[in-house]
Amino acid sequence: MSTSLFAVAFDCADAAALARFWADVLGRQVAEDSTSERAVLLAGDGGTSGPPITFNKVPEPKTVKNRLHLDLISDTFEAETERLLSLGARRLRDLQADKARWTTFADIEGNEFDLIAG
Repeated sequence: MSTSLFAVAFDCADAAALARFWADVLGRQVAEDSTSERAVLLAGDGGTSGPPITFNKVPEPKTVKNRLHLDLISDTFEAETERLLSLGARRLRDLQADKARWTTFADIEGNEFDLIAG
């Protein structure tokens, strides 16, 4: 195959601030050359894995629900919920379907993401 995933990219108002939020959430490092215009969360440092996550400043604000979002999973769901809230996330809704349970949050710029009880 000649195509592979390079990174996950967020459009945002303040790349450095959003990168710091997600660095705290995911336990990753923000690249040293990151600015409020463009920031990068590094991949594969220590116990983390996955593609780099980039943040790019754009002039327009977020106006509708994300069509793509991150799903996180935690075996300490309640404690992780409290940690996310302390970092600035907003709880949007709690959901349950059969044995699956998750909460949808918004990050500091309103981008939705889910925390799944695992």
